[in-house]
Amino acid sequence: MVRIDARGLKCPWPVVRLARAVRDGAAQVEILADDPIAPAEIAALAAANGWVVEQSGDAHRVTVNARQSPA
Repeated sequence: MVRIDARGLKCPWPVVRLARAVRDGAAQVEILADDPIAPAEIAALAAANGWVVEQSGDAHRVTVNARQSPA
């Protein structure tokens, strides 16, 4: 699992870092982002690519499984 600390970065930077990690081969990415728009942006990118998003109890922590979601 790749961990990205994007706290303090405004969108689109958290999403850009997520996309870069997946492009570089990460199958699972945990991203910390405190921009209030980040969860929606991450969800949109994941939906467009068929990735699975898991929101933890921590509002700033999102895990993305970049393997294609089951049909």
